[in-house]
Amino acid sequence: MVERNTVTIIGAGLMGPGIATCSTLGGYPTILIDKTAELACAGVDKAKQNLEQLRENQLINWDQVYSAQALLQAKMDLEDAIEDSFLIIEAVSENLALKQELFQTLDHLVPPDVIITSNTSGLRITDIAKYAKHPERMATTHFWFPAHLVPLVEIVIGDKTDEAVAAHLHKLLHDWNKAPVIVKKDLPGQLANRILQAVIREAINIVQIGLATPEDVDTAIKMGMGIRFPVWGPLEHIDGVGLDLALSVQQNVLGGLNNNPEPPQYLQELVEHDCLGYKTGKGFYDWHVKDMQDLVVRRDRFIIEALRILRSVDSSNQGDSNRSE
Repeated sequence: MVERNTVTIIGAGLMGPGIATCSTLGGYPTILIDKTAELACAGVDKAKQNLEQLRENQLINWDQVYSAQALLQAKMDLEDAIEDSFLIIEAVSENLALKQELFQTLDHLVPPDVIITSNTSGLRITDIAKYAKHPERMATTHFWFPAHLVPLVEIVIGDKTDEAVAAHLHKLLHDWNKAPVIVKKDLPGQLANRILQAVIREAINIVQIGLATPEDVDTAIKMGMGIRFPVWGPLEHIDGVGLDLALSVQQNVLGGLNNNPEPPQYLQELVEHDCLGYKTGKGFYDWHVKDMQDLVVRRDRFIIEALRILRSVDSSNQGDSNRSE
């Protein structure tokens, strides 16, 4: 019997290469598969670029780069790609019918102990696994973009997911140096996106009612709450300042926030006027003036510096813990 030791990632586009970077750094042979050899090989090339970016920023060393690169492979044939897989991660486009068909096929092709997950950010794993005979081995593993830099992975338990599968994924992803969280209910938005969408709704509302400009809204979030979130979460914050104060603030503020279940009118009007953001040149900002590429470079640079600091703090804390034992 062949030992299954491979991770297969289906979809070598936006997310697949980043996920492959993580799995190879975790020490697992990793296959990227796509519809054509060109797409699959481009995904492998992108994963190698990710590894180089991590090395250039001293987050990994040359030995890790060489080891990870040796574990990367591109394939086109699905059955060949999953032959030795113990974990299959789907990272195709957000199309429910496409994902359902793929999961049904995979469910038929691999033994019931092979875990199959989706990187979906918006669809329910319960719906994706609807036609599978073994939905208990299926879950969501939602990596956040860029997957090789952002530590968070949301593990969503579907209506029929075995909790032992979620626990196994949690340990595996932790070993990949990710920050996995388990989402116990299969609800739209999972965990982090529910929080993010609430922030986005109120950010748009603030612009809509003329309280502040888009620039000042983004500055307030980036230079205020955002800069301390990596080490000071919102629930840690209210425990720190006192729940009585938190209650008082909520009693005064919540009534004035936007709680409309429909998207803000301002957002709808922008879309109606084809102001779709960067891809059309204008949204909340004029992207003929504002530089998206510079913003992306600064985003990645900041994440990398934050990762360095977090690792340094974690190492220091671990050292203090060892000395106290």
